Amino acid sequence: MSLIRKVAVLGSGVMGSGIAAHVANAGIPVLMLDIVPPEAGPGEDRSKKSFRNKFALAGLANLKKLRPAPLFTAAALDLIEVGNLEDDLARIAGCDWVVEVVKEDLAVKQALFAKVEPHLKPGAIVSSNTSGLSVTGMLQGRGLAFKKSFLVTHFFNPVRYMKLLELVAGPDTDPGVLARMARFGEETLGKGIVWAKDSTNFIANRIGTYGMLRVLGDMQKAELTVEEVDKIFGPAMGRPKSAVFRTTDIVGLDTFVHVAQNCYDTLTKDEERETFQVPEFVRKMVSAKMLGDKTGQGFYKKVKGKDGESEIQVLDLATLTYRPQAKVRFDSLGAAKGIDDVAERIRTVLTGTDKAAKFAERVTLETLAYASRRIPEISDDLINIDRALRWGFAWDLGPFQVWDAYGVRKGVERMKELGLKPAPWVEQMLASGRESFYAVDGTKDTAWDIPVKKPAVVKENPRTLRVEHLRRANKRLEGNDSATLWDMGDGALLLEFHTKMNSIDDGIVEMMNKSLDRAEASARGLVIGNDGSNFSAGANIMALLMAIKSDDLGSVEKMVAGFQAANQRMRYSPIPVVAAPFGLTLGGGAEVTMGANAVQAAAELYMGLVEVGVGLIPGGGGNLQLLRNLYGPFSTDRDFDPLPFLKRMFLTIGTAKVATSAEEALEIGFLHRSDGISLNRDFLLSDARGRVLGMAESGFRAPRPTHFRLSGRSGAATVDMMLYDMQVNNQISEYDRHIGQKLAHVITGGDVSAFTPVSEQHLLDLEREAFLSLCGEEKTQDRIAHMLETGKPLRN
Repeated sequence: MSLIRKVAVLGSGVMGSGIAAHVANAGIPVLMLDIVPPEAGPGEDRSKKSFRNKFALAGLANLKKLRPAPLFTAAALDLIEVGNLEDDLARIAGCDWVVEVVKEDLAVKQALFAKVEPHLKPGAIVSSNTSGLSVTGMLQGRGLAFKKSFLVTHFFNPVRYMKLLELVAGPDTDPGVLARMARFGEETLGKGIVWAKDSTNFIANRIGTYGMLRVLGDMQKAELTVEEVDKIFGPAMGRPKSAVFRTTDIVGLDTFVHVAQNCYDTLTKDEERETFQVPEFVRKMVSAKMLGDKTGQGFYKKVKGKDGESEIQVLDLATLTYRPQAKVRFDSLGAAKGIDDVAERIRTVLTGTDKAAKFAERVTLETLAYASRRIPEISDDLINIDRALRWGFAWDLGPFQVWDAYGVRKGVERMKELGLKPAPWVEQMLASGRESFYAVDGTKDTAWDIPVKKPAVVKENPRTLRVEHLRRANKRLEGNDSATLWDMGDGALLLEFHTKMNSIDDGIVEMMNKSLDRAEASARGLVIGNDGSNFSAGANIMALLMAIKSDDLGSVEKMVAGFQAANQRMRYSPIPVVAAPFGLTLGGGAEVTMGANAVQAAAELYMGLVEVGVGLIPGGGGNLQLLRNLYGPFSTDRDFDPLPFLKRMFLTIGTAKVATSAEEALEIGFLHRSDGISLNRDFLLSDARGRVLGMAESGFRAPRPTHFRLSGRSGAATVDMMLYDMQVNNQISEYDRHIGQKLAHVITGGDVSAFTPVSEQHLLDLEREAFLSLCGEEKTQDRIAHMLETGKPLRN
């Protein structure tokens, strides 16, 4: 199977530039082309490249400004070349994949493909990012070779963050082309592949749009407001916080209306066609340019409140004017609050008795029944439908998983009571004795296979590995309430954290040591990772504050010393230790990561030493670890001045800098260039297992402890001069400066003269002493309490 080494993206709008950015994130060169501007402005020369490439250059420049950032790091921009579709189209001959992302107009796409066809190199893949136009229609007039190499590659916006990639074959698409693109999308770009059919709006937008329009159609009958609906169909129902209306504002009402209108215009035989008629109030909003984020107002609008603070107001659908949001309270939502299990939480809402529960039940069952009837029109199986909604709309559970949570038989009975019609195959499944769409058979997930009328194993990439797989295979070795040790096979062990937010506590430290005891005695290596929402959000600051308030600094010191020692033991263990961080990897989570011998990180990594936000400095070895990463290779070389390294390190910790990707973590110094990055989170544990076994196989030797020539008292004084200037200019408070002085004292080596070599243990002792002294100060305690109460740092 030939590799995709260079990609051409035709179109530089939000989606085009987003696809280009993510291909560059994967380290692959991109050629991004757009049209030549039809008209020149005052002073513009039509013959100059700067004018002719104006749209593509604007798309490139926009990548630097967009939030959330489409790029892992600004350095990825170097992989994106730009040009225009008149002067540079022949350059696509050097590309292995050409993806069209121009205006959603069939005639425009057909004309572009006619120009593209002569320039394609043999074996190149060509695709469209259309969100729902007919594949057959787009291919009119193309030759057989073009048709064999063509498919739809439908990404979701924002491309970097949305996992879904819908692949749609044409009548003549070569199966090898489909397999090649699926592998590239999943293994190189980190996407979740969904196989869709050449039907209107494919899978995710078809079902997702139907569900949203059902909400719009039913909410006024239920006498519910915008903010009430978003509260109902948010996390309580396993949906993202943006729920229905905030999501629409992000996507854009004009885009939403376009998708809905395309369904209405083309789905002439759909029994629910009238549902896709957009309500009149939405059309009025579009006419009034109330399009959402792109125009600054949609269902929500940010305004200045009476006190000058920003306030998010909500649209009153009756008057189309904005008003302050009302507090939303429903018993069904209250009952679901605090339930971690998604299925149980959804079931709690749907079986409630208040109007929120009845509304949620009605809309949900309508959507589930509709989804069941779309098989086999949009998909031959329920798995692709569930994945499409989970990965494209960020639902925690897909429609059929939600139905399982509610109860399939109960759902069918309730649908009939409400006058809804589930697909006949659902009742056939129940009649066969199968009571759920999904089940577990031994260690494998199974799903109901509709054509063959029996369960079948859910297919997954062999690189997919989850803790649940190990649990089903009875691979647990030992554990406590905070962490568990698992056997990954072939001599690799896995230490899984499972506290709330995977915060570090005594139980985790205990299991770090027990895991090393067992690994050093009878295994080849240790991986630290988990399947949670985040790797670790840091230390358990609630427990820390309780100990401080109880005047139990002795237990705090014991915890800190124990955590430092555990991290050091991982670093210098005779067997390799690999950390597999992802998501939030903050404070203690970052210290665990940097304490490992190597890291296999998920691309989506948010890593930092953020303790200053609660009036502290890193206490689990973080100062030493970052110093070792940045300065370690030069730490005993007399030709290197330590101060530039120390300043960089001080600013990283002192400003609580958080890397927003694994690539950025490499640039900051949290990770090493030799560390690995997995773009597909599903492969992370498998990749980490491969790395630790590879290290063991290649003759791993533990590193030697580092000694550091630091700048001592004079270096700390230099840092304090910087802090003084910042305080004078009101950039930091007096207490911020005090914390900074503590940090500077630690990283410069303490009360020693310049260039005196100091050991790692000396730095750990300084760190622990500073951490404990800050714990005893009232202002730090206030900062911890404020963070616990508000989730925001306090500046006192």
